[in-house]
Amino acid sequence: MTENMITWLVFSPLLGILLLLFVHRENERLIKAIGIVGTLIPLALSLMLLSFFDFNQEGYQLTHTVPWIQFTLPGTGQALEINYELGADGMSVAFLVLTTVISTLAAVASLYIKQRLKAYFILFFLLMTGMLGVFASMNLFLFFIFFELTIIPMFFLIGIWGYVERERAAYHFLLYNGIGSAVMLVAFVAMFMNLGTLHIPTLTEWLAKPFVPQGLAAGLFLALLFAFGVKLPVFPFHSWMLKVHVQAPPAIVMIHSGVLLKLGAYGLIRLNMGMLPAQMEQFAYLIALLGVVNILYGAVLAFRQRDLKLVLAYSSVSHMGIVLLGIGAMNYSGLQGAIFQSVSHGLISALLFFLIAAIYERTNTSMIPELGGLAKNMPVICGALLAAGLANLGLPGMSGFISEFLAFLGIFNTYPALAAVGVLGIILTAVYVLRAVLLTTFGPAKEQWAGLKDVRGFEYVPITVLLGLIILIGVYPSVLGETIHLSVETIVHGLLARIGG
Repeated sequence: MTENMITWLVFSPLLGILLLLFVHRENERLIKAIGIVGTLIPLALSLMLLSFFDFNQEGYQLTHTVPWIQFTLPGTGQALEINYELGADGMSVAFLVLTTVISTLAAVASLYIKQRLKAYFILFFLLMTGMLGVFASMNLFLFFIFFELTIIPMFFLIGIWGYVERERAAYHFLLYNGIGSAVMLVAFVAMFMNLGTLHIPTLTEWLAKPFVPQGLAAGLFLALLFAFGVKLPVFPFHSWMLKVHVQAPPAIVMIHSGVLLKLGAYGLIRLNMGMLPAQMEQFAYLIALLGVVNILYGAVLAFRQRDLKLVLAYSSVSHMGIVLLGIGAMNYSGLQGAIFQSVSHGLISALLFFLIAAIYERTNTSMIPELGGLAKNMPVICGALLAAGLANLGLPGMSGFISEFLAFLGIFNTYPALAAVGVLGIILTAVYVLRAVLLTTFGPAKEQWAGLKDVRGFEYVPITVLLGLIILIGVYPSVLGETIHLSVETIVHGLLARIGG
């Protein structure tokens, strides 16, 4: 059972596609049922994976390896092979569970979708397969295939089911992510041609050896930094993300902000930090500086926005800066904070975008000046929005606090001046979050919102689950800390040992 569990997890969303092929497109009720139930299978498998995982054992576990592609280089006679290799360590498990949780709740949020449901859920399941595959890949060839697999369905999900400027947002998404993927592919090909393998654990060992030219290693590091920086995103490669967050349908924004942005963080930690430690030391200050820029730029711009969606979009830019700070710290606390922030922001942003979708569904607007006084008629939704906003600004007892605390603890030990400047962004976060929430929910009730209904049956599920997980991690951070402990320790010890060597 456990031998192939990781493969069953990655490809289990395809079962939903298979079932949908036999359903008529007019049978909307059955399509919605399959859309939700089809995400429960990967969720159950990810929780099984979590239960079978040994958190006292280092490295990848529950691996599944099959010989796949073998060929000989012309002229050299050198035999090369690319195997099918999936597995998970503690960090992978955390992101796999995050992916299945957010995807399931996004499927529930997809009940807002009114047209072409069959095509929507087929693309939804394809996107889910790509995300799971990235986090489970032990091979850069598979990593790239799954990474690309997330781009194609996202393009159509944005362009078909989004709002007014959906086509423009979709093409911006495709252009930026396509360029990032092309640079990543060049880096992967360079690794394969110079080292003859794409196996991530082997590359992690070999790239630290003295026989690897420093120029090659630095070039690989910068190429990967650019590719994952676009995905994260890092300023100034963030404009595409703003358009996606505003124009994409609510459920897809939940996945995009909750999971897809974290592919950039995962890549930076797994590949840049894990495989190229000497170059990580060389460019650590640059990464931390980019983090501070992200934090301040996103916070200042978020304060000036009149659209709730743009407030959260710029907030995501700012909060991804905290991830960069944690990575740039190059120590245990910082890296742990970066992963905590990735998971925490995934939960918080998914909740916030779902709540904004619920408000938009009732008012047909997300413009702050047009809202106000909503708490009178929608106390539950507005209360959840306030709670999610407090989590976003880092209120103690919620996941945002522990992630920011760990990241800044790490960066204060490495670059105290940058950390001091970055703290200003945390202060600004409280300002723009409270401004947006208070102007939306409190104040005089407007006449046109007098008949609004509060939370409906299915809307309780994402609100309750996400808020519960946010509080659980904030009150009992060990539930995540124990999962990622050995992975973080292995990366940091390897980093320090190789730098020292």
